[in-house]
Amino acid sequence: MAALTLDRRLRTRAGSERGAELIEFAIVTPIFALLIAAMFDFGFMFRNWELVTNAAREGARVGILPAYACDGSTTDVTQRVQAYMTASGVNDSKTYSVATSLKSVSTAAGKFSACVVTVQMTQPLPTLSVFGPIFGGTFADVNLKSQAVMRTEAQAAP
Repeated sequence: MAALTLDRRLRTRAGSERGAELIEFAIVTPIFALLIAAMFDFGFMFRNWELVTNAAREGARVGILPAYACDGSTTDVTQRVQAYMTASGVNDSKTYSVATSLKSVSTAAGKFSACVVTVQMTQPLPTLSVFGPIFGGTFADVNLKSQAVMRTEAQAAP
């Protein structure tokens, strides 16, 4: 009789799902944490990509005006980009770079000069960089780069 009771207990325990939630939780939690971290870092990266794109546009808008120069020798364009970045919360000018140039563009209608402003920024991924070594990779930094090209208001020589 004791052997029958022991056998019944073993069958009951083997078919029990007690503790299954804990195992499922242990499997799902790291994946869920990685997804949350990726969402945070992607959100910050997308925000800064928009920031770099808009800063390049602002610089090009200043560079196309007749009273300003876009040839890289003056700081008008760079100052406007820095002002935009500072107003957006990026106060350290060492985290991004600004390059300006004047470019001649040929079209079927003729030639015109264009102001080219390139802004480049390194975006750290602080949350994903923690998970990188766990999965055998590195998620340290992403280079964000944007370029704006606008036609100058002064007519180029033919």
